[in-house]
Amino acid sequence: MPHPLQALRTLPEMRISLAQKISFLLAAVLSSTMAFAEGTRTWQQAKFEELVKGTPNGVALLSNGGLELAPAFKTVATLPSTYVWAIASDPAGNVYAATGSPARVYRITPDGQSTPIFDPQELQVQSLLVDKRGVVFAATSPDGKVYRLEASKAPAPAPAASDTSSKPAAGSWSATPYFDPGTKYIWDIVLDDSGTMYVATGDHGEIYKITPSGQHSLFFKSDEVHIRVLALDPKGNLIAGSDGSGLIYRISPSGDAFVLYSAPKKEITALALDTAGNIYAAGVGEKRPGIAPLGLIMPAVAAPAQIQTGAAAPPLNPGVTPAGPIVAPFPAPGLGATGGSEIYRIAPDGAPARVWSSREDLVYALGFDRRGRLLAGTGNRGHVFAINGVDDFTDLLKASGSQITAFAGAPGGGLYASSSNLGKIFLLGPGPGTEGTYESDVFDAKVFSRWGRAKIRSSGNAELFARSGNVDNPDRNWSPWTKVDSLTGSELKVPAARFLQWKVVLHAGNPEPRMESVLLYYLPKNVAPQIDEIIPQPGYRYQPIPHVTGTEPPAPGQPRFDPPPPSIRDHDSIGIRWSAHDDNDDQLEYALYYRGDGESRWLLLKDHLSDRYYSFDASLLPDGGYTARVVVTDAPSHSPGEALQDDKESARFEVDSTPPAITALVATQEGNQVHVHFRATDSFSTVKRAEFSLDAGDWQFVEPVDQLSDSTTEDYDFRVPLPASTPAAASAAQVSNDHVVVVRAYDRFDNLATAKVVVKGK
Repeated sequence: MPHPLQALRTLPEMRISLAQKISFLLAAVLSSTMAFAEGTRTWQQAKFEELVKGTPNGVALLSNGGLELAPAFKTVATLPSTYVWAIASDPAGNVYAATGSPARVYRITPDGQSTPIFDPQELQVQSLLVDKRGVVFAATSPDGKVYRLEASKAPAPAPAASDTSSKPAAGSWSATPYFDPGTKYIWDIVLDDSGTMYVATGDHGEIYKITPSGQHSLFFKSDEVHIRVLALDPKGNLIAGSDGSGLIYRISPSGDAFVLYSAPKKEITALALDTAGNIYAAGVGEKRPGIAPLGLIMPAVAAPAQIQTGAAAPPLNPGVTPAGPIVAPFPAPGLGATGGSEIYRIAPDGAPARVWSSREDLVYALGFDRRGRLLAGTGNRGHVFAINGVDDFTDLLKASGSQITAFAGAPGGGLYASSSNLGKIFLLGPGPGTEGTYESDVFDAKVFSRWGRAKIRSSGNAELFARSGNVDNPDRNWSPWTKVDSLTGSELKVPAARFLQWKVVLHAGNPEPRMESVLLYYLPKNVAPQIDEIIPQPGYRYQPIPHVTGTEPPAPGQPRFDPPPPSIRDHDSIGIRWSAHDDNDDQLEYALYYRGDGESRWLLLKDHLSDRYYSFDASLLPDGGYTARVVVTDAPSHSPGEALQDDKESARFEVDSTPPAITALVATQEGNQVHVHFRATDSFSTVKRAEFSLDAGDWQFVEPVDQLSDSTTEDYDFRVPLPASTPAAASAAQVSNDHVVVVRAYDRFDNLATAKVVVKGK
């Protein structure tokens, strides 16, 4: 008897060539494959998120995409101390550094010569400043003081025996105590135009005022634990930032305080004021439970007594460097905070706004360059950012130190910058460097590829280079850097390979050089797709997965996600699902075949499948054993003759949709019992179980004669007790003594057969 699907097209024997096997598929799908051809691919880099993965050297990354020359940047001095907490410069261009581990004040000349001028017994020199006469004031912590450092023409006298608090580290400088606040920490000091000093302290959140004559008094006491940073506005108001609730105060010369803003972050680490009167503040750290960050940027207008506060934890230790944590000898401001950082701008009318944020970088210093741009020195990657506007910034450079901690003016409009972990002084030039390079991250095409042309958007003097290789490390025998000549069509004259990298070199000139985007074309070598697994599931039917129109295919090299189809139990269906992959990420098409036991020809069940599953009516196949075969082709992504395919066979599975037959059903009454005999026979599978019901009673299991259900034919012979008649029933002349016996049998695939017999009563 022929198969019901015998009229379908058949696949030739497996000995046939791959090209012949897919010829009939190509003819059917040619018109559609041209619309989905994916041979030539592109790799483009233009966005900040893409460019930040590369390695700049003298090149700045723009937040809105592109590259430009960074300011000239060089190391002026490497100091013996690990931490540089603050720097200040004098009119001659000398820079002074407040350091820790060990605690020193260094004087660094413009040519990089560094000399220690102060060596206190405290653990850290936390802050310093230089007044108009060149006198240096240095604040130490913990349990520290403010010292006055002056250069002297004659050798400094030896300190008195009663004064063991400090000693000058060089004979040409003298150090004398200037102010002792009697608190645990001194975080910052500033001088106003009259020479009055303000000292921000920790443990009690106090600010002290010292007049030029040396008289001191408590100027302001907050309900925060630490006053971290200070600045002065053009009207002589003191701006102060706290640690605990992240408050920014404006304090008048008379000492009246007003909270300008309660930041979402817990600690204000830096302040800066521009010429227009805007206040910039950097906040780091997450507020502890109980002080919820503001969801909206809103000014705080409460009087000091109404400010929400509480005991705050002391500032955290220095942050983690790429080589691991370095523990500071005492609590260090801001370092080690988690949760990223933000920069806020408070306008002259008091309106605040967030202008920059980062989940990775912590802001330790704020300053302005020659162009008036706000600069942010950060850790723990040692980056300097230029803030151009709200969420508009430039990643200017990366220093060799882990944290950029301070800025100070330098001759010619430049800026000095300091770093911790390692303690260094840098010079940030007022203009761009003469040359900068940028190397992209290594691109993995996933398979061996041929590299085509480059499409470059640039201005000024910008040169593009490329190299390729077959290992992911460019230092392991890649091709040399080859210049991409725009005059010859911007061809990448690099060997075909799996990996590629590009490099741009920017040269100073007019117009200023800039690289906006690089687009590279490549053609992956086609690799045949592969069928990984085939799973037949008789008795299941799949629900179609909705296809969302307009969705983008995954990017090259990104895996495609094919969720398993939802399935429901359906005795009358057969489901077959499979998994496949393609190293080129090509669009794939499938054809499903089957072959019965003992047959040599594969019969086509369904072709042009894009889904990786198919279910059909089980009655289309006669009972028996079968093997499924899936053929996959990448023809939808390639021109005719270029497509490749693969095929795989499933494990054997069985189909049985025919119920067993019940024959020789006989039932007779023997006294108070019914004797029943019947035979159950299935054409393919074993008879699994049988049951009976007497007079519409419950179904009861019955064993075969040999007590083993292991054959396609089973005989059943059993006796059933009849229920005893009640006196009322026996006296009723109209009650019938006939009995109905119903039997049913199941095969191994739960196909069901039933039969009944009437037993005449006696």
